[in-house]
Amino acid sequence: MIEKTFKTIHGQLRIQMPSQLKEITLGQMMQMQDKLNLSDLDAINILSGTPIDELKNVIDIHDFDVFGEAVLSLSNQIKHLYNSDDIPTNVSFDIDDKKVMVKVIRNLSVEPAGAFMAARDIIADEINEHITLHGEEDWQERFNPSLKACCLVLAQYFYCRATGNKYNEYQAEVFTETVKKLGVLEALPIAKHFFMSYPNLSKPKTNYFLRLRQFWRKKPVSNHSRSLSI
Repeated sequence: MIEKTFKTIHGQLRIQMPSQLKEITLGQMMQMQDKLNLSDLDAINILSGTPIDELKNVIDIHDFDVFGEAVLSLSNQIKHLYNSDDIPTNVSFDIDDKKVMVKVIRNLSVEPAGAFMAARDIIADEINEHITLHGEEDWQERFNPSLKACCLVLAQYFYCRATGNKYNEYQAEVFTETVKKLGVLEALPIAKHFFMSYPNLSKPKTNYFLRLRQFWRKKPVSNHSRSLSI
């Protein structure tokens, strides 16, 4: 974690920015993927949790350059994450102000039938949408599941065992807000496993980790912050 104090027109502002993937949540990655015309200030806002209005009151915009190296480092770490098949043995959820540890069982079919069918539909819809947009030829080579689809599948997978409740499709979908708090190092390898190993599907090369790495470098920067080079 990088910490820096900035001078603002009202005094000082202390900002903490992650420097390692283990400090970033799935929800933060989803916010950045969904943000159109992501600027440097938008990225700092999402990663640090500092309100955008407070960031705009920093006196010297070039002070934000200190975060540029951290963002580049994160993009490189995302590349290595894509090449990794390391799936965590356990994950922890915050439920009713308590930490709940859940074992990761690498077979979605052991979950309730409702969760299995919902996850199957999520994955099928994601694949069909890709084929509709890009064609069926070699779709496995270019298939990129969205982070939203990954989050939905993980919610179906974890809901019952994390909460101890009976399966409820609506509540499982609401559980995505809890899943978003998972660290990206935990969430993405598990999601990748499901999209690659789902029954009756040949293994697609899901390169959405690589796409996220490219996302850092290709997003347009606003005119106000173009000089930051973050």
